[in-house]
Amino acid sequence: MHVAWQDGAAKWFNYGDLEVALKKQLLGEKNNKELLEDCFYKNLSFGTAGLRGELGFGTNRMNIYTVRKAALGLALYIKSCGEVAENRGVVIAYDPRHQSAEFGLEVAKVLGFNGIRCYLFDELQSTPLLSFAVRELNTFSGIVITASHNPSEYNGLKVYGEDGGQVTLEAANAITAHTESINDLFSVEVAEEAILLKEGLLTYLNHEMSDRYVLHLNGILLGGEPDKGLSIVYSPLHGAGGKLVSRGLEVAGFSDVTIVSEQAIPDPNFTTVKYPNPEESQAFEMALTYGYKVKADLLIATDPDADRMGVAVRDLEGEYVFLTGNQIGALLLNALLEDKSDRDTMPKNGVVLKTIVTSELGRAIADKYGVKTMDVLTGFKFISEKILEFEETAESTFLFGYEESYGYLIGDFVRDKDAVQASVLIAEVAARYKVKGQTLLDGLHELYEEHGFYQESLESITLRGKTGMAKIDEIVNYFRSTSFVKEFTKPLSIIEDYSSGHFVIVETGDRRPLNLPIANALKFILSNGAWFAIRPSGTEPKIKFYFGVKGATKVESDALLLKLKEAVMTVVEGLTSDS
Repeated sequence: MHVAWQDGAAKWFNYGDLEVALKKQLLGEKNNKELLEDCFYKNLSFGTAGLRGELGFGTNRMNIYTVRKAALGLALYIKSCGEVAENRGVVIAYDPRHQSAEFGLEVAKVLGFNGIRCYLFDELQSTPLLSFAVRELNTFSGIVITASHNPSEYNGLKVYGEDGGQVTLEAANAITAHTESINDLFSVEVAEEAILLKEGLLTYLNHEMSDRYVLHLNGILLGGEPDKGLSIVYSPLHGAGGKLVSRGLEVAGFSDVTIVSEQAIPDPNFTTVKYPNPEESQAFEMALTYGYKVKADLLIATDPDADRMGVAVRDLEGEYVFLTGNQIGALLLNALLEDKSDRDTMPKNGVVLKTIVTSELGRAIADKYGVKTMDVLTGFKFISEKILEFEETAESTFLFGYEESYGYLIGDFVRDKDAVQASVLIAEVAARYKVKGQTLLDGLHELYEEHGFYQESLESITLRGKTGMAKIDEIVNYFRSTSFVKEFTKPLSIIEDYSSGHFVIVETGDRRPLNLPIANALKFILSNGAWFAIRPSGTEPKIKFYFGVKGATKVESDALLLKLKEAVMTVVEGLTSDS
């Protein structure tokens, strides 16, 4: 019996003009029913900001046809917004991944065919520069072709709004509706590049945009006299951050910067690194070799589209210690607020933005300086939306935004996480500690001594394919059930269910609104203040479990974290034991 995925596959097999490389892949897997089902059982969904998936043939893969369809969905949305939106146009950037440059041009050809002006970078560029360019050129939208820190077999497409932030949920829903109205992937029409250039519908952007961006970095530098002799090793992990991060460090006055030359070369296979994610210590293997050789104070790495940044710090014994995203965020935040306090530039209505799964240490630091902390849903788009809201209402002033997954924003001339800004600022902070004969590790210890030993952890479980998605739904639904609440061994105080938009006070049963957008996520707060959260990934076949505790000492916080993780993951193991 034919099922939906078989009908979809048949259309691809029968399409006479299928792109040559895709046709070869398809025919080579014609007997692999498991793979064919995964490639065709659904359409690659346009999520809250765009597409992301494995490269390959089929409706559930990234290829020129699914990219064209998404581009047409965006084109139809822009056209529905009027002629002014069409003329303001779209900026397009791309990272070094397989087919990124090709996908970027395909997007421009679809948009151009529909009369929408496009600005396409003439070489690979970072996500933060794309966000900056949207604002500089006053375009109606922006697109970056990237899969961020995913493995080399992935690519993606992120859509940005006119403020330079990822598109709002309302805009994403409208684009999704237009995209889903396109029934035939192969019917999307494209214009010729030469014609678009001649008609002024396509303009290539050169280094001038990077020059403009670099000028803005002066505005995020700290006051005082740091030790600009700080020794830094930097790796772009084969990505788009190399030129801009290097220029940023130079502008900030850092001259002792060693680039990991092997990883400065853009490479879609990320040949020298297993997983191009600065959250993972293995991504620093080459940087460590360089670091030990030159005795660098600080190692910095950025992901392929340069929106995430990780660091390692040389301790007193000459060994390197990796900092978590929460720890880096706490150090950056403390330095920023301390600097504003010292220079008497702290606004009375300043606000720090963090996600619901980011450490509570940031809130404690902000409280010290009388600064309000606001939680948003996971995803930097929610931070950028708040910044826009602050601009429109003038009720608050944005000071700093961050998330535990190594994303930070200091200057709001960009409206997404920015590893270039973060690299410059973490170097600034490290240089100031070096003046005092200290390192970032000493600074972090001081924060713990003052505010308590906050500690966090993350566990991810990968469950691929159709059955994996079903299992992820089953896990989330169980944790959402009354059965879990009754059977869990730890005393619960508050349950936040972002899918219903409410939180419940367990002791009284009182149900109150969360005042956040709807999302498929849960957060449980225990009576001792510890917490854990559950969230299916929006970009990978994973379900993530976040944990946070606070102890009076490192030993106490270690014990609290271990017990919390064991209690939760025992439940998870029971749910996945048959997988």
